[in-house]
Amino acid sequence: MKALASRGGVDAVSQQMASHPQYLESFLRTQHYILHMDGPLPLEYRHYIAIMAAAQHHCGYLVSLHSAQFLRVGGDPLWLQGLEAVPPRLQHLDQLNKVLAHQPWLTARSHIQALLKTGEQCWSLAELVQAVVLLAHCHSLSSFVFGSGTDADPVPPRIAPNGTPPGYCLCDAANGNVSTPPPLPTPSEHTTRRRSLDSSCEMVCLKERIQKSQEEKERRGECVLHNQTLQHTDVEDEEEMIYSADPSRFITDPAFGYQEFARREEDHFQVFRVQDYSWEDHGFSLVNRLYSDIGHLLDDRFRSVTALPSSHGPDLKRAIWNYIHCMLGIRYDDYDYGEVNQLLEREIKLYIKSVACYPDATKTPLCPLPWAPLKPSERIHVNLLIMEARLQAELLYALRAITQYMIA
Repeated sequence: MKALASRGGVDAVSQQMASHPQYLESFLRTQHYILHMDGPLPLEYRHYIAIMAAAQHHCGYLVSLHSAQFLRVGGDPLWLQGLEAVPPRLQHLDQLNKVLAHQPWLTARSHIQALLKTGEQCWSLAELVQAVVLLAHCHSLSSFVFGSGTDADPVPPRIAPNGTPPGYCLCDAANGNVSTPPPLPTPSEHTTRRRSLDSSCEMVCLKERIQKSQEEKERRGECVLHNQTLQHTDVEDEEEMIYSADPSRFITDPAFGYQEFARREEDHFQVFRVQDYSWEDHGFSLVNRLYSDIGHLLDDRFRSVTALPSSHGPDLKRAIWNYIHCMLGIRYDDYDYGEVNQLLEREIKLYIKSVACYPDATKTPLCPLPWAPLKPSERIHVNLLIMEARLQAELLYALRAITQYMIA
């Protein structure tokens, strides 16, 4: 509702998640907090870190989205030419970024130590924790974007001309009647004529807009979403900004990618055992202490996705979650992994592995996604589980490394 009220449109990711409104609320609350609310990192740094993270998977949708927002908050346009144009402290983050994105089990205390070492370009511990949360958030969101098809068919979303001015009924924006918008109010009127987001008119319009969008996508059998071109409406300045960015310019080591953890030498890359370091007992308290309130927001996301109703029961969701963690080197001693093969068909496992481990490869003919076994609603549900399981896995590896640095 807030997205529709402020921008005259609902972004592609929110439309995909709209079938699970309770989870969507938790997701948007967390994303808004890490990108816009109080925190140690400047706003332009946050969006640039998001660009760096999304670029690791060549996610044009997210790279374009955050490039436009980066410019909107006053970021230096020269930075968008590539990592060689940014301050050294952001360049130093690149190593941790690529490791978390592709082989998170390589994350070590040395990565943290290199970033926190004394010097003019060093990071503070609070800054680094927020950066880690941003990296993990955008890596996992890239998986959802590719898995749900959001990075396909670069069709711009429908956005009301000049945004949706205060006092303008959202029914008109939702129904497309925007040819003759009312005149913009003066600054004094702007403060006195604020819309009420609780009005029944806006609620009905939002539901109708999302429903129409979903029906249209079902009829066409494809997602009407945007990729390389982002149309962004600034309500205050009434200007439209379009930005297209090539993700490859933010990648310094294109050959670095996912490798099978199970094929690694056990004595070199030890299995991450949840009994030794878990989100509930260790990660939550650490991240919440170093980055206030983010632990509660992340924990609510994890709880929301596991509480989503499923026709297959909790055992299947548990199997998907543990299978993803297993591929990333995380094991649960109290879980029978034989259930994974019993509950997950080979095609579903291939789908989960593709989206979780190398999502950008899913848009190439070399690795087609096995859509057939999944209904559209089930696919969204599975993609949400993939995203959250991957997010938690990256956080566990990074927070464990930070813990090791702190106690060394």
